Amino acid sequence: MSAFLPVPEVLVHLRGCWRLQRSVRDLANGAEGEFSGTTVFSPLDDGGLLHRESGTFVWQGVPRPAERTLRFLPGAVPGTADVRFADGRPFHDLDLTTGRWRTDHPCVADLYRGEFEVYDEDRWRTTWRVGGPAKDLLLVTDYTRDRSAGDPASTAPRPTAGSSGPRGPRP
Repeated sequence: MSAFLPVPEVLVHLRGCWRLQRSVRDLANGAEGEFSGTTVFSPLDDGGLLHRESGTFVWQGVPRPAERTLRFLPGAVPGTADVRFADGRPFHDLDLTTGRWRTDHPCVADLYRGEFEVYDEDRWRTTWRVGGPAKDLLLVTDYTRDRSAGDPASTAPRPTAGSSGPRGPRP
Protein backbone atom coordinates (compact mmCIF):
# COMPACT_ATOMS: atom_id res chain seq x y z
CA MET A 1 0.00 0.00 0.00
CA SER A 2 1.29 3.45 -0.93
CA ALA A 3 2.11 6.00 1.76
CA PHE A 4 0.55 8.65 -0.47
CA LEU A 5 -3.07 9.37 -1.34
CA PRO A 6 -3.78 9.36 -5.09
CA VAL A 7 -5.62 12.53 -6.13
CA PRO A 8 -7.58 12.03 -9.37
CA GLU A 9 -8.57 15.75 -9.61
CA VAL A 10 -5.99 18.10 -8.09
CA LEU A 11 -8.13 21.23 -8.48
CA VAL A 12 -11.06 19.61 -6.68
CA HIS A 13 -8.81 18.32 -3.89
CA LEU A 14 -7.07 21.65 -3.18
CA ARG A 15 -10.17 23.85 -3.12
CA GLY A 16 -10.85 25.49 0.25
CA CYS A 17 -8.85 26.82 3.19
CA TRP A 18 -5.60 25.32 4.48
CA ARG A 19 -3.41 26.17 7.47
CA LEU A 20 0.27 26.06 6.62
CA GLN A 21 3.59 25.93 8.39
CA ARG A 22 6.81 26.43 6.38
CA SER A 23 10.38 26.02 7.55
CA VAL A 24 13.06 27.86 5.57
CA ARG A 25 16.74 27.01 5.91
CA ASP A 26 19.66 28.69 4.20
CA LEU A 27 21.97 25.72 3.75
CA ALA A 28 24.94 27.97 2.95
CA ASN A 29 25.01 29.90 6.23
CA GLY A 30 22.65 28.00 8.55
CA ALA A 31 20.11 30.83 8.90
CA GLU A 32 16.57 29.68 9.62
CA GLY A 33 13.10 31.09 9.30
CA GLU A 34 9.48 30.09 9.56
CA PHE A 35 6.26 31.08 7.84
CA SER A 36 2.84 30.37 9.31
CA GLY A 37 -0.51 31.35 7.94
CA THR A 38 -3.29 30.26 5.63
CA THR A 39 -3.77 29.42 1.99
CA VAL A 40 -7.16 29.76 0.34
CA PHE A 41 -7.80 28.08 -3.02
CA SER A 42 -10.83 29.84 -4.51
CA PRO A 43 -12.44 29.21 -7.92
CA LEU A 44 -11.49 31.15 -11.03
CA ASP A 45 -13.91 31.66 -13.92
CA ASP A 46 -11.81 29.42 -16.20
CA GLY A 47 -12.11 26.34 -13.96
CA GLY A 48 -8.82 26.93 -12.17
CA LEU A 49 -8.08 28.06 -8.64
CA LEU A 50 -6.64 31.25 -7.22
CA HIS A 51 -4.14 30.42 -4.47
CA ARG A 52 -3.82 33.23 -1.89
CA GLU A 53 -1.30 32.67 0.86
CA SER A 54 -0.92 35.08 3.77
CA GLY A 55 0.65 35.01 7.18
CA THR A 56 3.77 35.91 9.12
CA PHE A 57 7.31 35.18 8.01
CA VAL A 58 9.92 35.17 10.78
CA TRP A 59 13.50 35.35 9.49
CA GLN A 60 16.30 35.28 12.04
CA GLY A 61 13.88 36.38 14.76
CA VAL A 62 12.32 39.28 12.84
CA PRO A 63 8.58 38.82 12.03
CA ARG A 64 6.95 40.48 9.03
CA PRO A 65 3.71 39.99 7.12
CA ALA A 66 4.02 38.06 3.87
CA GLU A 67 1.73 36.95 1.09
CA ARG A 68 1.79 35.45 -2.38
CA THR A 69 -0.70 34.65 -5.09
CA LEU A 70 -0.51 31.81 -7.60
CA ARG A 71 -2.91 30.49 -10.21
CA PHE A 72 -3.60 26.77 -10.48
CA LEU A 73 -5.08 26.30 -13.95
CA PRO A 74 -6.37 23.09 -15.54
CA GLY A 75 -3.41 21.11 -16.87
CA ALA A 76 -2.91 19.53 -20.27
CA VAL A 77 -3.94 16.13 -18.87
CA PRO A 78 -7.29 15.82 -17.04
CA GLY A 79 -6.88 16.00 -13.25
CA THR A 80 -3.58 17.91 -13.38
CA ALA A 81 -2.72 21.59 -12.95
CA ASP A 82 -0.56 24.20 -14.63
CA VAL A 83 0.73 26.44 -11.80
CA ARG A 84 1.49 30.04 -12.69
CA PHE A 85 2.64 33.15 -10.87
CA ALA A 86 0.07 35.93 -10.33
CA ASP A 87 1.29 37.74 -13.46
CA GLY A 88 0.79 34.65 -15.63
CA ARG A 89 4.40 33.48 -15.91
CA PRO A 90 4.77 29.67 -15.76
CA PHE A 91 5.90 28.18 -12.44
CA HIS A 92 5.49 24.39 -12.62
CA ASP A 93 3.20 21.52 -13.55
CA LEU A 94 1.38 19.45 -10.93
CA ASP A 95 0.10 15.88 -11.23
CA LEU A 96 -0.97 14.24 -7.97
CA THR A 97 -2.72 11.23 -9.51
CA THR A 98 -0.25 8.95 -7.67
CA GLY A 99 -0.24 11.15 -4.55
CA ARG A 100 3.32 12.30 -5.22
CA TRP A 101 4.90 14.63 -7.81
CA ARG A 102 8.35 16.00 -8.60
CA THR A 103 8.93 19.05 -10.75
CA ASP A 104 11.54 21.71 -11.54
CA HIS A 105 11.42 25.46 -12.04
CA PRO A 106 14.50 27.15 -13.52
CA CYS A 107 14.80 30.74 -12.25
CA VAL A 108 17.61 32.71 -13.87
CA ALA A 109 20.73 30.77 -12.74
CA ASP A 110 18.99 28.99 -9.83
CA LEU A 111 16.97 25.77 -9.96
CA TYR A 112 13.90 25.15 -7.81
CA ARG A 113 13.33 21.40 -7.42
CA GLY A 114 9.92 20.62 -5.92
CA GLU A 115 8.35 17.54 -4.41
CA PHE A 116 4.65 17.28 -3.52
CA GLU A 117 3.22 14.55 -1.28
CA VAL A 118 -0.43 13.98 -0.31
CA TYR A 119 -0.87 11.99 2.91
CA ASP A 120 -4.66 12.01 3.21
CA GLU A 121 -7.68 14.21 2.41
CA ASP A 122 -6.55 16.83 4.93
CA ARG A 123 -2.73 16.81 4.84
CA TRP A 124 -0.09 17.38 2.17
CA ARG A 125 3.49 18.68 1.97
CA THR A 126 5.71 20.52 -0.47
CA THR A 127 9.48 20.47 -0.33
CA TRP A 128 11.49 22.88 -2.46
CA ARG A 129 15.26 22.62 -2.74
CA VAL A 130 16.65 25.78 -4.30
CA GLY A 131 20.22 25.72 -5.58
CA GLY A 132 22.44 27.90 -7.69
CA PRO A 133 24.90 30.73 -7.44
CA ALA A 134 22.45 33.03 -5.64
CA LYS A 135 20.62 30.57 -3.37
CA ASP A 136 21.06 27.38 -1.35
CA LEU A 137 17.72 26.90 0.41
CA LEU A 138 15.43 24.19 1.71
CA LEU A 139 11.74 25.08 2.13
CA VAL A 140 9.35 22.51 3.63
CA THR A 141 5.65 23.39 3.88
CA ASP A 142 3.01 21.32 5.67
CA TYR A 143 -0.62 22.00 4.78
CA THR A 144 -3.59 20.98 6.93
CA ARG A 145 -7.15 21.51 5.74
CA ASP A 146 -8.97 24.07 7.90
CA ARG A 147 -12.45 22.59 8.18
CA SER A 148 -13.41 25.18 10.81
CA ALA A 149 -13.24 27.86 8.10
CA GLY A 150 -16.20 26.36 6.24
CA ASP A 151 -15.66 26.75 2.51
CA PRO A 152 -14.51 30.32 1.89
CA ALA A 153 -13.67 29.28 -1.66
CA SER A 154 -17.36 29.06 -2.47
CA THR A 155 -18.06 32.66 -1.41
CA ALA A 156 -14.76 34.33 -2.36
CA PRO A 157 -14.68 36.77 -5.30
CA ARG A 158 -14.11 34.99 -8.58
CA PRO A 159 -11.27 36.80 -10.35
CA THR A 160 -10.68 36.10 -13.99
CA ALA A 161 -7.58 34.31 -15.22
CA GLY A 162 -6.06 37.62 -16.33
CA SER A 163 -6.30 39.56 -13.06
CA SER A 164 -3.12 39.73 -11.05
CA GLY A 165 -4.21 39.78 -7.37
CA PRO A 166 -2.04 40.93 -4.47
CA ARG A 167 1.71 40.58 -4.53
CA GLY A 168 4.27 40.59 -1.79
CA PRO A 169 7.33 38.84 -0.42
CA ARG A 170 7.60 35.20 -1.43
CA PRO A 171 8.65 33.21 1.63
